[in-house]
Amino acid sequence: MPRPRKRQRSKRAVQATPQLTLREIEVLWLIARGCTYANVGVQLGISAHTVAAHIKNMYRKLDVHSAGAAVMRAIELRLLIADAKQ
Repeated sequence: MPRPRKRQRSKRAVQATPQLTLREIEVLWLIARGCTYANVGVQLGISAHTVAAHIKNMYRKLDVHSAGAAVMRAIELRLLIADAKQ
C-alpha cells in the first residue's frame, strides 16, 4: 500500500512577512476604506500616478492581483487591523 504524500507548504507560508513601507501601508489603509486612487492622492498630497506605483509595489510584495486581495492579505499578516465598526 503506498504511503500518503506529505502536504507541501505553499510558497506564501514559507516566505517571511513582506516589508511594506509606511507610505504603502497608508495607501493600503485608504484603499481599504474605499478611497479611489485620486482620493488617496489628494489625502496624502501625491499624484494618482504615484498612488498607482505604490499599489503596484504592494501587490508584488503581498503576491496578490487586486485591492481586495491586498487588504485581506495585509489583515492576515496583521499589517492592517480589520475595523468591524464601519
